[in-house]
Amino acid sequence: MARFLRVDKTRIVDEEGNEVVLRGAGLGGWMTRVELFYAIAARKGLNDDAIGYPGCEFQIREALASVLGSQKSEYFFDKFLENFFAEPDAAFFKSLGLNCIRIAVNYRHFEDDLQPRVLKPEGFKHLDRAVAACAKHGIYTIIDMHTAPGGQNGGWHSDAGTHIANFWIHKDFQDRLVWLWTEIAKHYKDEKVRLARLRSPVERHDRFVPGEQWIAGYNPMNEPADPQHSGLVNLYDRIYAAIASVDPNHMLFLDGNTYATDFSGFPDDAGTRWQNAAYAIHDYSVYGFPDAPEPYERTEEQRRRMRRSYEKKRAWMDERGLCVWNGEWGPVYARKEYEGDAMEEINERRYNVLNDQLELYAKDRLSWSIWLYKDIGFQGMVHVSRLTPYMELFKDFLQKKYRLAVDSWGADDKFVRDVYRPIVQLIKDDVPNEEHRKLYPFPVWTVEGRVARLARCMLLSEFLVREWAEHFRGMSEEQLDRVAESFKFENCLKREGLNKVLRDHARLATSG
Repeated sequence: MARFLRVDKTRIVDEEGNEVVLRGAGLGGWMTRVELFYAIAARKGLNDDAIGYPGCEFQIREALASVLGSQKSEYFFDKFLENFFAEPDAAFFKSLGLNCIRIAVNYRHFEDDLQPRVLKPEGFKHLDRAVAACAKHGIYTIIDMHTAPGGQNGGWHSDAGTHIANFWIHKDFQDRLVWLWTEIAKHYKDEKVRLARLRSPVERHDRFVPGEQWIAGYNPMNEPADPQHSGLVNLYDRIYAAIASVDPNHMLFLDGNTYATDFSGFPDDAGTRWQNAAYAIHDYSVYGFPDAPEPYERTEEQRRRMRRSYEKKRAWMDERGLCVWNGEWGPVYARKEYEGDAMEEINERRYNVLNDQLELYAKDRLSWSIWLYKDIGFQGMVHVSRLTPYMELFKDFLQKKYRLAVDSWGADDKFVRDVYRPIVQLIKDDVPNEEHRKLYPFPVWTVEGRVARLARCMLLSEFLVREWAEHFRGMSEEQLDRVAESFKFENCLKREGLNKVLRDHARLATSG
């Protein structure tokens, strides 16, 4: 029987003091627009290449409502959420020897911008169901606020429609997030998980399960990017106090600043100031992406660079004896329809990246969560079959998205590189002082990266939003059902190479 987890110095332990190493994945853009729309957008959240849409989630929802009407549009999104993660997914996940799922959520599921601080009655509907499905199969969950009011960073996955992180500029956005975390903590404080919303045709429950605690904790903010650094510390003070006032038991997972890479602005007394907290890094390796400096050959120098990048991210915590959690990481993978005959060789290299990172983490007994469980074929452990209605519907559109490289996440810009290169050169020529080009969040965003995000992944992708929505025009609810059912586990394929690496390491961990 699971009990509350807690932090004991550098370790996560159960109530008896036994170490618990969390190993798992994020659901991705399930409740954050990352995965349905990985077929259209830019990087984690409903992740564009996880699901295949362009732009931000609020833009996608508005566009679909204009095509179908609000009622049918909401019907489709509800069915998508229902089908994307259910008991068969949890059972498969557990079969790999994994024990934790990070559930990314968008604040818009719980409140409306025009009715702030009014909790939507349906807000917890799907989140409760996912938590219950995981609990039934002995899987811990971490609730991740992936999208905050106003946008906590300039990425598209913050669903703010701008590269300016307005969350840090307007206090009301911050107040709303503190309020929302208080409501979430109230809802889950005793962890009486209602299983009534498990929509299995075989069994339906209408009861609570008392005494079991399967929520590992709360991840108050994904990848904050506070230019002043001090605002994040003040926010964590407020959220910590608000959650503790109603739920003193669940632990917190606190992301570092600047996309979970920088802890230099954190207070030296963090260990006593924020008790029962782990500190979250995001350890994506450069060798796991198309723009890697060279193919990954597992050379000593490449391994050294991988190890140094990881050690640098966690150094602040190690110096102070604090608990570290790697909340996001993992390569992206080649696809036959895009990379052709090179797919298998590319993916074998990426599986080696995954394996070698896991070897690093095993030495430190690090808890970790790769980014993605399910998508449309770019990074997930399982992905929607090409033969499903959704993939057939968007086959040509996805090809266009790939060619235009409007996805920020792991995109290959080889077809449009020459279009954007003059913009980069113009900036470098007319802003010759290199220091003036280091705009926050440099070095996470270089000049090249900033141009790609603003011109390609935000501006260009906006013009594809209505085209994506038009694919649904004239559909009945029955047709929408069939499209949404594309995301059911039974309609997905398993990425065997990825899952084998995860399964093998899980076995080693449990046997060791």
